[in-house]
Amino acid sequence: MAISIVRALNPWKYRREEMNRRVTALRQRDGDQCTRCRKPLRFDLPPGHDRGPRIEPRLPAGAGGDAALDNLCLTHGRCNAAGNDDTAQVKERARIKNEAALFVRARERRRA
Repeated sequence: MAISIVRALNPWKYRREEMNRRVTALRQRDGDQCTRCRKPLRFDLPPGHDRGPRIEPRLPAGAGGDAALDNLCLTHGRCNAAGNDDTAQVKERARIKNEAALFVRARERRRA
């Protein structure tokens, strides 16, 4: 009963405390690095900052994911943005992967 009263009287405080609990649990499980770019997260920055932590689902809701703690991870704000494959690290990995695929195709052509 006490939880529902707190939610009714001060829902913003409840949401903030719930978010802090999730971030703490994810930090203990995964460490203090961004799941996407593997750079350190800064927990001393104000909410909404590019280098601050954001909670992101590993499997989106549209693909069958849920809001359980097992499906969540911490990322930078910039890594979690819409069109989040824009970071330099992701582009570099994609470039290397594409080049490797081209070399494999070239080798297969030479063998044939």
